[in-house]
Amino acid sequence: MKFRILNPILLLSLCIGSVGLRSSVAAISQPNFIVVLGEGAGWTSTSVQMDDRNEASKSATVHTPNLERLARSGMRFSDGYAASPRCTPSRAALLTGINPARLHMTFVHEGRRDSGSELNGRVVTPIASTELPTTEITIAKFLKSAGYATAHFGKWHLGRVSPGQHGFDESDGATGNGGPDNVATPNPKQALAMTAKGIDFVERQMKAGKPFYLQLSHYPNQPGKAPGQNRAGKSTDQDVLITDRTLGQLLDAVERLHLTSSTYILYTTDHGTPGRNPPFTGGKGTVWEGGLRVPFIVAGPAVKAGACSHIRVTALDIFPTFAELAGIREPFPALLEGGSFAGILKNGGAGDVKRKQSGFVVHFPHYDKDFIGPASVIYDGHLKLVHPYETGTAKLFDIARDPGERHDLSLEKPDTAKELDARLLAYLKSVNAQMPRLNPGYESAKRPR
Repeated sequence: MKFRILNPILLLSLCIGSVGLRSSVAAISQPNFIVVLGEGAGWTSTSVQMDDRNEASKSATVHTPNLERLARSGMRFSDGYAASPRCTPSRAALLTGINPARLHMTFVHEGRRDSGSELNGRVVTPIASTELPTTEITIAKFLKSAGYATAHFGKWHLGRVSPGQHGFDESDGATGNGGPDNVATPNPKQALAMTAKGIDFVERQMKAGKPFYLQLSHYPNQPGKAPGQNRAGKSTDQDVLITDRTLGQLLDAVERLHLTSSTYILYTTDHGTPGRNPPFTGGKGTVWEGGLRVPFIVAGPAVKAGACSHIRVTALDIFPTFAELAGIREPFPALLEGGSFAGILKNGGAGDVKRKQSGFVVHFPHYDKDFIGPASVIYDGHLKLVHPYETGTAKLFDIARDPGERHDLSLEKPDTAKELDARLLAYLKSVNAQMPRLNPGYESAKRPR
């Protein structure tokens, strides 16, 4: 196959008045970026072995040939994480590079009080915002100001404000789980439609010689009768299969248009599946590994084919990574918390991600699907500390040796647990995070014992 770089060599000196940014871009050939965001698919929801050291890091029943194809041409991250175990906060973090705790976007459904979370008429959990403020600088705004065309097709779920006000030239509008038609089962219609729109967008930018950022965010399938249901009754296999099918169409288009050598393609998901996510504990709506560790695959220029990196990367890191790969220099948005993993992509999977904050924090101050109730976690190297707010007694795990989080080390390493717990709470205080108001008597089917 013959490849040619279609984007022109640009020397940009930018003054970005619309979002209050200044950027300088060296003489580069600007790459394109495509993000495919899966819906509620966990670490072992595909047939890609996400960890080359662990055969259990892939599904034994689901076949996803196009995700395997993407992985063969690019790099898997064994330690890829969503920023939240729920949809809306994860999507906000991906677009802004800001922790949902700082945004106060830690849950879903506008104005909702968590089911069963009132005691004698008293609200016992914070009501999170579900409207992404237009004042926040998204990756779409940032790249658009550097000459990129931008588009978002598929599930938005970040409020009622149009994606156009968040930097996207084209979109399906402010859609939720029901898609543009607001129906119970948007797929396969919308999965096929959004992919077709994305391919058309790519073709038009190629002809115009303009670099682009495209995000395709998939919808969930209707719970019910499809094969492959987990214990929550959610047909997660079908979600993954329609995503894989349309990913194949996208990869075919990129190859047909000779854009392979100038385009980064990233696949990840917004959180783990509902129910079980073996070999991990927990799933969607929990801060255990099953709710947070997700597939994370990147292919593109200078990315070593078939590589597997064991460096932790998160949805927060996508913004600064793409900015660096595009050649855009600082200053970045002041509140940006992610760090770039561009060097890891170019170095065969080795390296480090330098973030402003030490450690990676997930804050989930809500009653949802976790038996421990509201909780927050902090990751530091191979250690993970879980802070359950009902008991206040932190749990410490070595997730490299104990990915199932079955052996609590807090009694064996009390000083380490105390130090990490203090760092976690200090961070949450520094970003003015909303804290839970507790209801230890809360019980429901969503809170299994």
